[in-house]
Amino acid sequence: MSARYPTSFLALLVTMGSAGLFSEAAGQTTTREAEQWVVPRTPDGRPDLQGNWTNKTITPFERAEGQDPVFSSDQVATLEGRAEARVTRGAQASDPSRAPPRAGRSTGGYNNVYIDRGDRVAIVHGEPRSSLLTNPPDGRRPPLTAAGEKRIADYRAFRRQFGTYDNPENRPLGERCIMSFGSSAGPPMIPNSFYNNNYTIVQTTDHIMILTEMVHDVRVIRLGEPNPLPANVRPWMGDSWGHWEGDTLVVETTNIYPLQTFRGIPPSEHLKVIERFTRADEETILYEFTVDDPMTYTKPWGGEIPFQVFDDLLYEYSCHEGNYALENILSGARYQERQRERNQPEQR
Repeated sequence: MSARYPTSFLALLVTMGSAGLFSEAAGQTTTREAEQWVVPRTPDGRPDLQGNWTNKTITPFERAEGQDPVFSSDQVATLEGRAEARVTRGAQASDPSRAPPRAGRSTGGYNNVYIDRGDRVAIVHGEPRSSLLTNPPDGRRPPLTAAGEKRIADYRAFRRQFGTYDNPENRPLGERCIMSFGSSAGPPMIPNSFYNNNYTIVQTTDHIMILTEMVHDVRVIRLGEPNPLPANVRPWMGDSWGHWEGDTLVVETTNIYPLQTFRGIPPSEHLKVIERFTRADEETILYEFTVDDPMTYTKPWGGEIPFQVFDDLLYEYSCHEGNYALENILSGARYQERQRERNQPEQR
């Protein structure tokens, strides 16, 4: 369960712990809660994963070099205090008398009203984690293989043939309303640092559906004996099959679309992502993932992310309704090109 305490309360817990009081009381409470809580189940006896969930957190994806795997209580207090201050500061009303932005600079946003990066460190097995990536033990993604480096270089060389604003295909997938920004929908499903890190899970005896609020992505995971797609059929979010190992849902995904990059790295046709969903308590699903792509990474790697109950509604992300930005970006680029042509000296 993710701790949701103000900074002042965290300081109190540290004081109690130093007196030998907190650890004993916490241990008794944890044991008592574990004895009382029973995994909710569907009519067919499987753990019930249904509902609205969120994986927002201020824990970084990769661990800072030299940082321990678990944050200290002082580090948690500092990080969450900064996050709370940022939320408070960003929620202030915009100054109606502010000066206009300078020409050529980004207009930015009015404030942080629509932004929800999270304000809590991820808690897994009672530990405030310093990274979501936990394997390898240093919390850092393993190096790329020579084949992976070459594929990335080829991918970038291909894109350099075109200008950034030459055509819609050069714009990001999220901007084009095709896939979520970052890897919200996955696999693996990683929180972004902006907003809409929310999901709805619907479960039947033979399917699991995961709706990602960000850009309205929908994953349908088939359960049972796999009947995989042909290797040349590679849909967005891949071909996912799930099965139960005890009370854990295990999902294996292959055939991920070639243009669905992960943190800027395109997948090879050998990419396989293994995900594990386990109800940890009344308010938490422990989400574990492993990325295995021998043509890209020198070894498999993965991590753990708590999905917390989201006691709110998910809203329709009508990405293309009234989305004039993409058209305006491209038309603005064409305007700049015409201006440059007019300003070119005549060739004699």
